[in-house]
Amino acid sequence: MKKSLTKIVFVNFLVFLLSILIIEIFFGNWLSTYNFGPYMREHRLKKNTVYLNYNNETYHYIYKRNYHGFRGENLDPSQIQAVIIGGSTTDERYKPEEFTITENLNTLLRKKDYNFKIINAGIEGQSTVGHIYNFKHWFPKLKDFSPKLYIFYVGINDRLKNEDISFDEDLNEEGIKKMAPSEALVDNLKSRSFFYDKMRILKQKYYLSDSNVMKYDFSLKESEITNYKYINYNKALEIHDIQYLKTKYKEKISNYLKRIEILNNYVTKQNAVSIFINQVGYDGLSNEILFILNYALVEYCNKKNINYIDLAKKFDGKVEYFFDRVHTTRAGSSVIAQTIMGDLVKIIKKEQLF
Repeated sequence: MKKSLTKIVFVNFLVFLLSILIIEIFFGNWLSTYNFGPYMREHRLKKNTVYLNYNNETYHYIYKRNYHGFRGENLDPSQIQAVIIGGSTTDERYKPEEFTITENLNTLLRKKDYNFKIINAGIEGQSTVGHIYNFKHWFPKLKDFSPKLYIFYVGINDRLKNEDISFDEDLNEEGIKKMAPSEALVDNLKSRSFFYDKMRILKQKYYLSDSNVMKYDFSLKESEITNYKYINYNKALEIHDIQYLKTKYKEKISNYLKRIEILNNYVTKQNAVSIFINQVGYDGLSNEILFILNYALVEYCNKKNINYIDLAKKFDGKVEYFFDRVHTTRAGSSVIAQTIMGDLVKIIKKEQLF
């Protein structure tokens, strides 16, 4: 009797394992060309409680990255008509989604009766190297993903780029985790598994761990506030020698523009439109590298007939627009969106996009 019971248990266990295997084979991502693999694991199905302290005010909100890696709620990639790509100044995880540049643009577009939405594809830490990585390893994994418009918000992180590194190399610093082969194998198995995938979806939807709390406490130094000075475009022209900087940073400029060319080529091959927007820091264009990269970007886009928005030339900063030396406050993001909006609409009309 005991042997018979053991046999029944063993047979049932085998049937159970076989059933699991069959479900995995037919419903998992083992043979799918759209499987993400291990490389987007840091930027998919994220749900974090965030506490932001700024100017004696506390914001409490949930930061989400959806199943396909974009900031916000889930959506079908085939329905995405426009994306904005950048680093932390695009992702803006340090503020509620409705206060980001992206959502400010969407609000302004709705007021002008445009019925499409720009989707936030920003990844913290990325420069144009990371953006190229997106086109190689992220966007091809999105079934029927074919936006009409790609907006690139670039410059801040590229000023820090180590030019000893190949301009199209995949790097840890680009917001995508590089891992050991054994770790990659395990994570690859997880990403392909039907059951593991569904468990992650359920966890994001219903569960919020205390271990996922992110806290931001922004405050500029008293000296930075008291002695605040914003170097706008006209002032930058007075303090920077353009020809000297072009020579000094010849390699950096060349590599930057090569990456811009690669990104634009990715977009044009998809019969879509690209727009490149340059950036400013807390002190405007006092940084000579950022200034000359912005200047070179505009020159290049004019030469190649590529759409661009010269935010650096139009924007005039105030101390209340910045959390720190790079990241914008709610007010800063709102003003940037308003500054961009006029040129954005002109390009949309010119290209007859929507």
